[in-house]
Amino acid sequence: MAATNGLFYHILAFTSCVAFIYFSLRDLKDDFRSHFSENKPQVRFVERNGTQFFLGGKPFYVNGWNSYWLMDQAVEESTRPRVSTIFRTGSQMGLTVCRTWAFNDGTYNALQISPGHFDERVFQALDRVLDEARRHGIRLILSLANNLDAYGGKSQYVKWAWEEGVSVSASNDSFFFDPSIKSYFKSYLKTLLTRSNHMTGVQYKDDPTIFAWELMNEPRCSSDSSGRTLQSWIEEMSAYVKSIDQNHLLTVGLEGFYGPTSPPEKLSINPGEWFSMLGSDFIRNSKIPTIDFASVHVYPDNWMVHADITEKERFVSKWVKSHIEDGEKILNKPVLFTEFGLSNTANGFDHAHRLLFYKSIFDTIYESAKRNGAGSGAFIWQLIVEGMEIFHDSFAFVPESIPSLHSLLKEQSCRLATLRYGSDLATQFFKNVCE
Repeated sequence: MAATNGLFYHILAFTSCVAFIYFSLRDLKDDFRSHFSENKPQVRFVERNGTQFFLGGKPFYVNGWNSYWLMDQAVEESTRPRVSTIFRTGSQMGLTVCRTWAFNDGTYNALQISPGHFDERVFQALDRVLDEARRHGIRLILSLANNLDAYGGKSQYVKWAWEEGVSVSASNDSFFFDPSIKSYFKSYLKTLLTRSNHMTGVQYKDDPTIFAWELMNEPRCSSDSSGRTLQSWIEEMSAYVKSIDQNHLLTVGLEGFYGPTSPPEKLSINPGEWFSMLGSDFIRNSKIPTIDFASVHVYPDNWMVHADITEKERFVSKWVKSHIEDGEKILNKPVLFTEFGLSNTANGFDHAHRLLFYKSIFDTIYESAKRNGAGSGAFIWQLIVEGMEIFHDSFAFVPESIPSLHSLLKEQSCRLATLRYGSDLATQFFKNVCE
């Protein structure tokens, strides 16, 4: 009888092991292979629980990149192949999420021609971006507005209101408080969130290819350094997005500067005193209940023009770790570093410096992920494809053109995939990444 029981337990243990492997493989296939189906995908939404993202019951880590130009390039047939090329490149490196613009207001190839009026041709281009991302197993963070003037930005909204005689202020910051301008923006939000993709028939608010919405790229309201104006706008607009779309995660799009409500020890981490006067307030802005995760940018070249590489390295380490700490101890939310880069035009630039800088960020993210911390991923700025010289800002590069960075990106993808699935499964399904 004892021998029989022993055999039974051996069989039970073996069966349990086989079942575990089977369901793990099935989940992995659901995560990635279902994206390649020609049919409407049965893909799960990424969710948030405390300081972590989850997908299918497992922690989800982000190794991402920025290619803001996707919708613009998808409009013309001649440039459309660049979209599939960059998604294929990202997929081959094991990257999981791409951040891109879902706005273009009043400029060339504008999505929104004037308040409430949209170019269907450009909307179909955005449809294609979503479909291509799905086919390549990539999710998207879609940014909804720009604080800067590129692609229209908040200044275009202000211009529209001023031209129509409905605004009392020509200040760009009236975007955040003028009732007419806010109504313009809400109209755009509703149109976008309820858009039905002409290729899949799925409304954007129901499409799990979208990882998250971002309210604005790098919002600042310098005319109110108290931060109250921007705080009120974030509260209002995030609540409005959630009233339409309860499926997707939402972030602000902040650079991460500590503002007037932050304690002195946090203010001292800013790259300079004046950064606390920009009207943004990282902890206060990110605490809003309708904001699901915090966003941070990392640009030591832009923020510390006269600092040497050693000073920049010290700053970056302190900056990244401080915001992860905020996510864990104050916000109880994940933190994504949605832009980071080192300019090749900085004094004394060396490719080795860029490699060390990027590796330091990836290492910090990985160490946080290993302990189930709030550091949930980072997005390099920016990746392009061959033939896109016009988009060659001082940060952009073609991954294959710099083998050391190409290898670094793949290594980070493999490390994060191993945390999610274990080394054997990660290697099996990322053979070209985890070799």
